Amino acid sequence: MQSCKMLFNYAPPSLIKPVLHFTSSFALSPRAVPHPVNKIPLFHSLRISFRTFAAMSETNSASDSTPDHIYGTWYSVPGLRLRDHRFTVPLDYSIDRNASPKLSVFAREVVSGLSAPLTPSSMSQLNSAEEVAEYLKYFRADNIVNDAEFIRVCLVPEAGPWTVLGQSYGGFCSVTYLSFAPQGLKQVLLTGGIPPIGNGCTADSVYRACYAQVIHQNEKYYKRFPQDVEIVHEVVKYLAESEGGGVLLPSGGLLTPRGLQTLGLSGLGSSSGFERLHYMFERVWDPVIVPGFCKQISYYFLNAFENWLDFDTNPLYALLHESIYCQGDSSRWSAQRIRTENGSKFDAIRAVKEGRPVFFTGEMVFPWMFEEVHALRKFKDAAHLLAEKKDWPPLYDIAVLNNNKVPVAAAVYYEDMYANFKLAMETASQIAGIRLWITNEYMHSGLRDGGGQVLDHLLGMLNGRKPLF
Repeated sequence: MQSCKMLFNYAPPSLIKPVLHFTSSFALSPRAVPHPVNKIPLFHSLRISFRTFAAMSETNSASDSTPDHIYGTWYSVPGLRLRDHRFTVPLDYSIDRNASPKLSVFAREVVSGLSAPLTPSSMSQLNSAEEVAEYLKYFRADNIVNDAEFIRVCLVPEAGPWTVLGQSYGGFCSVTYLSFAPQGLKQVLLTGGIPPIGNGCTADSVYRACYAQVIHQNEKYYKRFPQDVEIVHEVVKYLAESEGGGVLLPSGGLLTPRGLQTLGLSGLGSSSGFERLHYMFERVWDPVIVPGFCKQISYYFLNAFENWLDFDTNPLYALLHESIYCQGDSSRWSAQRIRTENGSKFDAIRAVKEGRPVFFTGEMVFPWMFEEVHALRKFKDAAHLLAEKKDWPPLYDIAVLNNNKVPVAAAVYYEDMYANFKLAMETASQIAGIRLWITNEYMHSGLRDGGGQVLDHLLGMLNGRKPLF
């Protein structure tokens, strides 16, 4: 899921206290919205990706810095005050902090920051697939929460608790926070991000539920744009009949029929996704300006396809996507295995032969993507190691959640393609005291699309401005 770069510049009076906002670069749907009310300093920090808000005193000076937390002096831009922070945090919190390798986390109050991102180029410093897999195991929700607690103690006056806002995978992180560090939390707001919390690997149940919702979204898409049935058929046939079974992409990757189907990841699950997908297919073919010249897929379309996937700057999404569902068991390429349970429903070439719509896939990562997507090829072996890894540590503590005392409010989107409604409700029943706002007014991108209404509604539920029933 790809995160929005604009975050809250302001917050309502009830938020003039420490607040942490989690959002995810794992998924490819937008994650955050501006919300103009009273001012609050903003922080951005990233291990996988989380955004941090905190109310800070300007009395601290750079001379107060410690080796683990170095920060500069306050400076100004029109209407804003800014300050930079650098934290040296453990890579592995399960061992003595002094013995663990270190990771640099950057935060800048008010504007977005520069934490150490994992890119194809930065990961090339690791010498083998085994080293990549070993390093990446520290980039899940458990360590994101450890980072958040490290920063909270450094930044919040008297190390007090703060409020967290978790969108999508950020909601998963927030439930991990509730499980293992509830003492750091004042309130929790969740939007489209209540995770399955069962033991083992829950990926199979997630994908069984998600494939059903993806089929529903495909049916809605083609009902809105019935002319696209034939256009997609033509593209699938063109790709299948091309040399090598596909067309070269600008990056050097290969666009195949099954690769084409991954456009559903961004196109089917957000409020404007249908229109964006349709407009892409409107420009799929180059105009024929020389009579008799063969039709070919346009550079515009090929470039737009790669920009939608965004794996060249965000390989972590593909590498760790299924592991976010794992506790003590492996995923074994769950999305691919469950896809076969749907028979030929997602077989693009067969759909063309049978004259039925080609279904796009949803938020799923498949092993063949590490062959066809140029930016992922070098990580193919590491991806297989991670898919087979069984000894993933726990991400949730159901007993703690059953006895939760932290106020929690959640927006649950009835037709959410990314965080399945039924699975979200099963988990919600395990979180004591959680208040739910169930709506079909918004898709997964409701926090962005709602113009502040979603956040206002959740805050109202927790702060007494919304009725209990």
